[in-house]
Amino acid sequence: MSNVSHAGHDMAGHPDVSEMSDRYARMMGGRDVALVDAPVFLVGLYCAISPWVLHFTTSQTPLVTNNLIMGIAIAVLGLGFTVMPQRMYGLSWAICAIGAWMIISPWVAGSSPDVGVVLNNVIIGGLAVLLGLVCAGASMRSGTKGRV
Repeated sequence: MSNVSHAGHDMAGHPDVSEMSDRYARMMGGRDVALVDAPVFLVGLYCAISPWVLHFTTSQTPLVTNNLIMGIAIAVLGLGFTVMPQRMYGLSWAICAIGAWMIISPWVAGSSPDVGVVLNNVIIGGLAVLLGLVCAGASMRSGTKGRV
């Protein structure tokens, strides 16, 4: 019988080790914030459904539309970070801008909002700004900002 065990063999001696290493680095490049993709998506989904969760669909109609559109935008950005990270992490600052808008939108788009609506939008906005800063910081650190 022949010995087909691979114990003791090291990949360092493989003739294509440098090419495999480069390919692995290219495939994993820009994925420094992979753990943030899902929270960005979930914040977007919650933002979109929050008017129905908190039952302010009849009292704050313009804010309902605002939260729905901004929530969909955040969720789409979260999906984009997952699908095409190298192209999308340059848009991390857009999440920060959307988050800032969500913080001030109860007073701009709403009409005398109650405390629950204000807290909801401030928390969503704060989380969006925080996650956007994490994504933007990681993309600047890894050099993936705007790379095509």
